[in-house]
Amino acid sequence: MAADQRTLLHLDNYIGGEFVRCSRHIESVDPSTGEVYCIVPDSGTEEVEAAVQAAKSAFPDWSARSPADRGQMMNKLADLIESHLEEFAQAESRDQGKTITFARTVDIPRSVHNLRFFATSVLHHTTDCSLMDHMGCLNYTVRSPVGVAGLISPWNLPLYLLTWKIAPAVATGNTVVAKPSEMSSVTAWMMCKLLEEAGFPPGVVNVVFGTGPGAGDALVGHPDVPLISFTGSTATAQRITERSAPFCKKLSLELGGKNPALIFSDADMHQAVLTTVRSSFYNQGEICLCTSRIYVERSIYPEFLKRFVAAAREWKTGAPSDLENHNGALISREHLEKVRGFVNLARSEGATVLCGEGVDPLVLPERNREGFFMRPTVITGVAQSSRVMQEEIFGPVVCVSPFDTEDEAVALGNGVRYGLGATVWTRDVGRVHRVARRLEAGLVWTNSWLIRDLNLPFGGVKSSGLGREGARDSYHFFTDVKTITVKL
Repeated sequence: MAADQRTLLHLDNYIGGEFVRCSRHIESVDPSTGEVYCIVPDSGTEEVEAAVQAAKSAFPDWSARSPADRGQMMNKLADLIESHLEEFAQAESRDQGKTITFARTVDIPRSVHNLRFFATSVLHHTTDCSLMDHMGCLNYTVRSPVGVAGLISPWNLPLYLLTWKIAPAVATGNTVVAKPSEMSSVTAWMMCKLLEEAGFPPGVVNVVFGTGPGAGDALVGHPDVPLISFTGSTATAQRITERSAPFCKKLSLELGGKNPALIFSDADMHQAVLTTVRSSFYNQGEICLCTSRIYVERSIYPEFLKRFVAAAREWKTGAPSDLENHNGALISREHLEKVRGFVNLARSEGATVLCGEGVDPLVLPERNREGFFMRPTVITGVAQSSRVMQEEIFGPVVCVSPFDTEDEAVALGNGVRYGLGATVWTRDVGRVHRVARRLEAGLVWTNSWLIRDLNLPFGGVKSSGLGREGARDSYHFFTDVKTITVKL
């Protein structure tokens, strides 16, 4: 049954300080009900060209402003989003499928923090200087904004990851053309409605909505966009790299993960179980840092597995508006079927599904029965070579396997093409440092998960990405450095 266009939320592109209608549109679905509720622009070359020209026109004035002046506007935008936190949280929950609790306590507060963090951190960077007495020369460096930054953000943490890119880009004096995911665009559009009140001049922040092959490809291939920051799949990043190569663009690529948890026999079992359930199923498992492979020392494997499955069954899935639920809906029907496909593949290969999909019933309110829900699913008996163990699933599915030695645990942890995050559980301080150094990952947590200091680098190795994000790393990425030599 076709949706009534009159009752749907209609989004517009934000270009040059104005909302601009697009002649082509995409239907966006509420993941918790399966119903179309929003119409999103299906932008292409024409819309991206207009946004790039607006950003280019705004660049001279914006880049000439002081970091303190730019930071003042960023802090004002942060204040405005915070003052509308509940509206943003409700919108994020409906648009993405996540629980309202997660949106209220994680997505929107972190979006506000991103803006405030970069508004101030940009004030404290220093440049390099060296004196060459024997040559009578003084050398020093200066950093300048790159120009128009192309920012492509994903659907899992929509405003959170969009502001993680916009904030350092504009703080360092760049203007931006951002493309959020077409599946979760609403909070980006809501943010645009606050930019003028926050004091941002027209053209500094432009947002074009649309698909990757449409708006995304046009942005990546535009000759006047010298820099691309992308968060998403490794396959899409390969396409971005190919499209960017003729222009020698600066690239920051934050990609997928297949993150291991290594749990040794001396670990705090209670804390390891509680935290690993959270790290496996947080936000429906739709976080690039979520644990998807758990390796447990054989002597504690049966007890850990028993407790972990029991805890996973307590992780409630259902209507995002229900405050008792830990998980809401997955982003789309297609994604749900993809995740289910991995569970079915595991079964076909002889693995055992201990809880979740196909094992435990999922009771939903009537209005949510067409939504895209899946209970936390735990699988054992998966071969290390299986696609289930090797490929990113990006849902509430985790595989658990035993190991016998530290060397074996490290080899298993490193035995995939990804290298984003990892966790290590042990009371042995020497092992903490030893194993952390040996794991092929950009981030390693020990006896914890998802504790982040935004000053420090974030990013992965191998197929999990290129470059790093964080206070210093983002400052370097969004600026070009120049060495100046003065003969004294």
